[in-house]
Amino acid sequence: MSDDLYAQMKESVIDGEVEDAERLAQEGLDAGLSAGDILDLGFVKGIEEVGDLFGRGEFFLPELVQGAEAMKAAVAVLQPALDASNEGRKTLGVAVAGTVAGDIHEIGKTIVCSMLSAAGFTVTDVGCDVPVETFVERVKEQSPDLLLLSALLTTTMPNQQKTIEALKAAGLRDGVKVMIGGAPTTRAWADEIGADGYAEDAIEAVATAKTILGVA
Repeated sequence: MSDDLYAQMKESVIDGEVEDAERLAQEGLDAGLSAGDILDLGFVKGIEEVGDLFGRGEFFLPELVQGAEAMKAAVAVLQPALDASNEGRKTLGVAVAGTVAGDIHEIGKTIVCSMLSAAGFTVTDVGCDVPVETFVERVKEQSPDLLLLSALLTTTMPNQQKTIEALKAAGLRDGVKVMIGGAPTTRAWADEIGADGYAEDAIEAVATAKTILGVA
């Protein structure tokens, strides 16, 4: 019975069915299954499959977004049970993400945040057009393991560099890993500005985040 339910949970994420994911998460809890098992044996399997399909070019951005949304909806239903139990899901790391100043592109960053959250990171999305000072303040306040800086324009890419420089000036750079992404960015640019990691898309972002934090 539970195996069938887990399979349906996985399928709801692959199909990007938000309402089904919510309903199945609740059904699992009502059936007495542990929130951790529901997540790991059901929904996480789905998001992993979505990632594989995207990586193989069988899924595209809309399917990726829908899958991440279904996953998020399921996690929202399960969160109270996860918090209440001692099996509260162990976070892989704390991440702060935002699009740099002058840049109002949201979609890529939002997908990355959803995928990181689905993979087990605790993520704060600080939005877009974020001033350098705000990133520095957030790092100071939250002491995240990871800071993700997105830039979708060649004209805003330098603000990724300015943010890293500002972290150094504030004495915070050593305490946080910085990862960059966005259409015009490259691994060479990441190396040039002293970032710890670079990702071309949301799937790579999760793998890179795990690698640079040593939780792969």
